Amino acid sequence: MPYKKPQHKPNKPSFDSQGEEIVRVRMPREKEVLGILEQRLGASRNRVRCFDGRSRICRIPGKLKRRLWVRENDIVLVEPWEFGGDDKGDIIFKYKPIQINVLKKKGFLDNLEDMKEF
Repeated sequence: MPYKKPQHKPNKPSFDSQGEEIVRVRMPREKEVLGILEQRLGASRNRVRCFDGRSRICRIPGKLKRRLWVRENDIVLVEPWEFGGDDKGDIIFKYKPIQINVLKKKGFLDNLEDMKEF
């Protein structure tokens, strides 16, 4: 009898009562800060304007280098360094457009309009 390969069933997105897709979003924890990627500098380094009012040179850690592709004006999650945390940090997560809408609804991106003025 020939082997029957099981068929792959794609994951179905779950929806709430109003028909909107339910999305789990990574929220900033203890020292983590949201930011907007301003400029790519090369060598996995980027200039990010963080919502705490500082502009940091952030790198993408080695374990995320191949998986995390960023462009200018992306909303990212930054973890400032313990030493030199005012100037440097690591980009640990990039938000997708659906996740950005959830952050706006929860009030994390209230400063977004102020940031775009500069």
